[in-house]
Formats: sequence, C-alpha cells, structure tokens
Amino acid sequence: MASLEDSARMLHALLRASHLSAFEEMPALVTHHAGAAGLHRARIYVADIQELALREATGQGPDAGEGGRDLRVDATLAGRVFRDGQPYSTPVTGRVQHWLPVLDGTERLGVLRIETDGEPDEPTRAAMKGLASLVGLLLVSKRHHSDSYARLTRVSPMTVSAEMQWTLMPPRTFVNRRVTIAATMEPAYATAGDAFDYALAGHTAHLAVFDAMGHDNSAGLTANLAMATCRNQRRQGNTLTQARDAIEATLLEQFAHTRYATAVLADLDLDTGLLTWINCGHHPPVLIRGRRWTTHLACTPTHPVGTDLGLPATLCREQLEPGDQLLLYTDGIIEARDAQGREFGRDRFVDFVIRHQADGFPAPETLRRLVRAVLEHHDGHLNDDATVLLCEWHGSPETAAPVEDHETPDSEAVPRSAEDGVRARAGIRDASADAKGMTGGA
Repeated sequence: MASLEDSARMLHALLRASHLSAFEEMPALVTHHAGAAGLHRARIYVADIQELALREATGQGPDAGEGGRDLRVDATLAGRVFRDGQPYSTPVTGRVQHWLPVLDGTERLGVLRIETDGEPDEPTRAAMKGLASLVGLLLVSKRHHSDSYARLTRVSPMTVSAEMQWTLMPPRTFVNRRVTIAATMEPAYATAGDAFDYALAGHTAHLAVFDAMGHDNSAGLTANLAMATCRNQRRQGNTLTQARDAIEATLLEQFAHTRYATAVLADLDLDTGLLTWINCGHHPPVLIRGRRWTTHLACTPTHPVGTDLGLPATLCREQLEPGDQLLLYTDGIIEARDAQGREFGRDRFVDFVIRHQADGFPAPETLRRLVRAVLEHHDGHLNDDATVLLCEWHGSPETAAPVEDHETPDSEAVPRSAEDGVRARAGIRDASADAKGMTGGA
C-alpha cells in the first residue's frame, strides 16, 4: 500500500514527466509512475464525443488506442462510473480493481482503472484520488494539440462544420457553488448551424444559444461568426443590446442578408438571481421551478440576427429563485419526428428533464439520456441540429449552501466541505470513498 510520501512522490514525478510529453506518451507514464506507488495496471479510458463508449488509450497507432478495449457507457461497470461520477471497486484474481471517474473540474472525460494488492488504506485511497485528478488535468492539457486524442474520441467521420463547432464550444459542464451549466449538441458528427456558449465574469454568468439558417458549412460559419462576435462584445464589457447589434452588423457585412440566425442572449446575476435576456426570433427559454412547475419566459422577440428587419430589441428580466433551472434549446430537440410523424414535443422534452433530475441524475447525465431519447424517437438520426443548454442557479453566496450526497438508510452523515457540495451537484463523489459491494467486471 502507498504511504502519503509515496503518493506525493508519484504525483510529483508524473507531473514533471508530463511537461515534455505528448498525449501518446501518457498511458505509459501513468502506468509507470502509478506502479511505483503500489497502483498496478493503470489504464486510461476516454469518452467518445457522443458519450456512448469509453475507449482505452494505449499510446499506440494513429489514434493512440491500438490494441485497446472499447467499453459501452450503458452496459459496463466502467460506464456506470462515468454515468454516476462515482468510483466502484470489484475483486479480481488476487487483487482489487478500482474504477474512478476522470474529470476536468466537473466535465466528464473518461475513467481510470487501477488495481491494488488488497483493500486500500487511506493513504492509498488518497493516491488513487490524486492520480485520477492529475490524469484529468493532463488529458485537458494535451488534447488541444493532439490529433490522436481527437481520433480516439470519434467513432465516425466528422463533417467540416462539426469540426468547427466542437473546436469553438466551451466544455459541456461547469459547476460551482452558485451555478450548474450543462449542454449537449447533436448530431455530434454532423452538427452545422447550432452553437451554445457560456462564460463567467465576476458575479455574472453569460449564456447564449444560436440556431443558424440551413444545415451546411455556411450555417456553421454563420453560427460561429455570431458566437465569436458575442464573445468579443462581452469581453469588452458591452451590454446584451450592444452584443445583439454587433452580431447583426457582422452577419450583414459578411452575408448581405443571405444568412441569419435565431438566438437567445442572456446574463444571470449570480448574486441576486436576476436573469436578463434578449430573444432574437428564437424559442423562448423554459423555466423549471421546484423540479415540477414550468413556464415559458415571455419576452417580445426581435428579429433573427442578420435579417435587418428593424424590430426593436426588448431587454427582458425574470427574478429566479434558488434551485430554478433554465432551459435554452433549438428546434431540433422538439421537432424530431417518429415514423408516424409525431413530434418529440416541448412537453415531452421538459418532462424528461424534470423526471431525470427528480430521480437524482446529474445535469450532464440527464442531457446525455435526453439526446438518446430524441435519437430513438427519430429512428437513430436527426435531420436538424438539436442543442440544449441547462443552467441551474443555486442561490446567492449566502444561501447557496453545499448540496449533500444522497445518504443510504444506514449511512452516517458527516460534515461536508463546500468543494464536496459542488461536486455533489454534478453527481460526483469523492474518488477516495470506499465503494464496496460492486461485483462484476467491465
């Protein structure tokens, strides 16, 4: 078993070795340094873009996955770890095998598999937790300049428009004490005209969803121009109205009335819960209160950006309550039709989110399952882009108390830190927790 000194040396040595290494070298580095701390047979699995499979990184071949295993997210123990964000352990021949979630903050990247000679003591659990955290940081630091990583996370060819979109999108999950933000976008390998964006600055969360005309590379360019202009404006400290006007001007200059996009641009004051937004010819946001009551947020829309129709932009406001959830979405989610021509529909969409949140699923897993449901409704493929952004306000700094993990009837309640509460909101459990009783391999 690892001592605290062994754990510290392992993490320090791995971190130093990683500075001059590429993604392809990570599997061997992690295995080597983990083994020195008594953590055997370390294996890294990363999720594909659609979060259907976990693909082993071996460091070999053009995708750094040659000779590795693919594990289904919905049918394996490793997939359960990814879905739940909780570690699980199972006995293997002469050892105990541990599966731990690999995260970047609260963004789910994949899972880490390691083995110990017996039940881990506290220093060994700390080493496991630290290793999983460091692997997450290393993946993020290497993936942006690695074609191998991009290939490994794809199971189908990707269109040029989707290549643009995914390169510019922010992480699909962010959580802190005051807000949870999660988003999803389909078809993952062929998305074109949709885009989502969010960012935090001080006490403000900036949110945006765009739906450009068409489903081709030009639609992707339109959405990307709109999003880039929006980012440029907010980083200059400009208002929502100024951002909307700038997006309109950019699209008119580039496309001369031939291309346009609908959009919702919103600011959420994280101290007060005041939501301010502009609707540019888009579906109105949906508000979920108390995990059961829903309403459209009424706001007189202006015209889609790029059409220059002269409609005034109305700045609308809504006071949120702690626990309120905001849904921004594009029409591909609700207009997907089954073989009989029946739409998935807004009511089914909202009810799906409410039911899965009530069942304890974290926001990222709720949206992953939502996309699966929409695809199944539409016979496995979509004719239009479908995007959802979910934002939950937890309250002001004074009222946003840490959220507890769900306790089992025989568990002992213990005080939790603020960081633990944040991770609980994302469905993430401390990776050093002892997850016993789970049997069966992946």
